[in-house]
Amino acid sequence: MGEGFRQGVVVRSPFERLSGEERERLDRASRSILDEVGLQCFNDEAADVFARNGCAVTREDERSFRVKIPGAVLGEAVKRAPSRVKLGARDPRNALVLDARLPRVYFGSGSETNIWLDAHMETFRSEEDPSRRRRLAVFTERRGTVARLARAARLAEQLEHLDFFIRPVNVQDEDITEQNHDVNKFYASLANTTKHVMAGLTSLSQLDNVLRMAELIAGGKEALKDNPVVSFITCTVKSPLQMVDDATQKLIEFARREVPFVVSSSPQGGSTAPVQEAGMVAQINAEILSGIALSQMVNPGAPVVYGSVPVRSRMDNLHDMYGAPEFNRYNVDCVQMARHYGVPCYSTAGVGDSSVPGMQATLEKIFTYLPVAMSGAQYIHYAFGLLERTNVFCPVQAVLDNQHIGMVKMFLESPRVSEEDIGASLEQIRKVMASRQKLYVRFVRRGLRDGSVYAHYPFEGADGTDGVIEKALARLEELWSRPVRALPGEVKDAVFEGVPGILGRLREDAREEMIKEGNR
Repeated sequence: MGEGFRQGVVVRSPFERLSGEERERLDRASRSILDEVGLQCFNDEAADVFARNGCAVTREDERSFRVKIPGAVLGEAVKRAPSRVKLGARDPRNALVLDARLPRVYFGSGSETNIWLDAHMETFRSEEDPSRRRRLAVFTERRGTVARLARAARLAEQLEHLDFFIRPVNVQDEDITEQNHDVNKFYASLANTTKHVMAGLTSLSQLDNVLRMAELIAGGKEALKDNPVVSFITCTVKSPLQMVDDATQKLIEFARREVPFVVSSSPQGGSTAPVQEAGMVAQINAEILSGIALSQMVNPGAPVVYGSVPVRSRMDNLHDMYGAPEFNRYNVDCVQMARHYGVPCYSTAGVGDSSVPGMQATLEKIFTYLPVAMSGAQYIHYAFGLLERTNVFCPVQAVLDNQHIGMVKMFLESPRVSEEDIGASLEQIRKVMASRQKLYVRFVRRGLRDGSVYAHYPFEGADGTDGVIEKALARLEELWSRPVRALPGEVKDAVFEGVPGILGRLREDAREEMIKEGNR
């Protein structure tokens, strides 16, 4: 982490699947979709904005309009989107800079699962040979709560390779309502991590309360503009090509207030989008561009991010299938399309279909981390702790993911082959060849101390046993035992006085809440 903002990892030569000609072809296809087929728009205000900006808008039925966006109108609107978006943080050194012109990669969490998966170790004895025993992980599903969300944020604060926090669990407490849902999920997150916090908004009526909370934490309205500690996600389009009412209204209000937000689309190849690469990418690109264009028609220059979450459909049950090779193809292509338009990209990696940590989960996660990060996606979400597609969050899996993402980041670092590096290496070779031992070991120690040399996998077992989960659990407990950087008392008081609906029990330190909650 450098001065001013987190450095992430800058990919020197981004991996590309599409040639320039293929990107142009997909761009033309997306423009053709929006111009000839159009969107079914269920939001009256959006239809009016599109009409006033040169789009063809006709009444489709009592609830919706058909909106056709000419290619020239689309292009002019998308050009107004900024190429650089800053996402702030409680600790300004944790701020992120998303620049479409620079493939600086950040990894973070997601995605509002309903299930929290705890793990503990038990000893099992072989039925065939009772003298043989093994320690194995046992998993228990629990529901998401505000306290568990606070624990997740507290863990995120300690994971050095996690750059931003999107809440990984939904809050389902009995005293959580639609009206107080947003303020409690944002407060539980902001109070327990100094990293950037992003989330969807459940109720538009709570937007001003969430922004009021963010202002108090950032230090005022102007301070929040300079250091936007929160940002939002809006899934404007329900695939295929249906601009829904509530999410579209949220987009309009985010744009008006100039708070950073993602226009996200998540079609399923084979069910809500073509399974073929060309058709999937043309459609999701059209869906995202329609939201970006609308935001710029509402407020030119509004800080918007290109949000691509394309997935494959599993054809025997129509569930999302993240561990498929097509998932990588779709996502890498979308990163290139976002770069084509000069808009920062919110992308997806680290999701698998396995329901518990293990070999399948590790394979599927690393299979997506590498190509998507190599493509230079600026903001990779879903990367920590998710299992069973996006249905389960498992803290010990997040610890494992942190280790694996750290290895990916290290791999992506730029080569160190400057004249100084070459000179130092030649000097080492001369010294070693002049020695009796002919070994380079003494030159490795400094790299091991400063982290520039990889030591070894920290969760490896011994004596022929697999100790990964047990060692990761020990690491998890150590991370959770660390103190949290709490909000200053006067800020906490101002938030509770100025923002209605926050549960009184959240005044307590998250660790105390963890102890009380135990294993309920």
